[in-house]
Amino acid sequence: MRTTTPLVQVSIDVIDLDEAMQLARAAVRAGVDWLEAGTPLILAEGMRSVQALRREFPAVPIVADLKTMDGAGLEAEVMFKAGASMVVVMGQAADASIVEQVKMARRYGGKVMCDVMLCPDKPARARQAQAMGVDYIIVHTGFDERNYAREQFGRILSPLDDLPAVLQAVTIPVQAVGGLSIDQAIQTLEMGAQIVVFGAPLVISGHEFKAREGFGDKLRQIVQRVKNIAPHERMIDMVE
Repeated sequence: MRTTTPLVQVSIDVIDLDEAMQLARAAVRAGVDWLEAGTPLILAEGMRSVQALRREFPAVPIVADLKTMDGAGLEAEVMFKAGASMVVVMGQAADASIVEQVKMARRYGGKVMCDVMLCPDKPARARQAQAMGVDYIIVHTGFDERNYAREQFGRILSPLDDLPAVLQAVTIPVQAVGGLSIDQAIQTLEMGAQIVVFGAPLVISGHEFKAREGFGDKLRQIVQRVKNIAPHERMIDMVE
């Protein structure tokens, strides 16, 4: 496989569009590669959020984190028409949903990410999703899942636990998200992930959908750190 520089993606999970745009501007100034219209932002502002990001950042790849479980083709079409570059379907969705989202992505020149959160066998589902034509895999340990395990059982769940097996199962690019510290997020690149994602607690508070103080300066330092990482031998070329 050919090597490439790691990509930095920022998840914008606030629920106010003006605040989201401020975060996006700070992220782009800091050198971020991809902007994500996070699920909270899409729930609050809908396709307006993607349209606003596309207008202001015409050359920046935009991820619309739909977390689609059904109506996957129709939902994807809405977001691709609004300006999204990539949309997210859940691995727990029916095969038909994944296939329909892939079809719509091909129609509009977009890409599909498959989130394998809560899949009983994440490597197997990632492999199936790749066979159905998805372009990226997201290894995700959910917010509620993490909190419940910690509060009820004192267990610390992390996508780092699942990442190695998923990386072994597929050849398409992989990212890992869910409660990771900055150092842990960067560790995913050292393990073989191609895209590092920063959201809470760097971008937003862990308790509400509001921006954190000092986001831009901190992110600039992180981007510089990521770009200085030598490409992992597994890294492959990614079309933005």
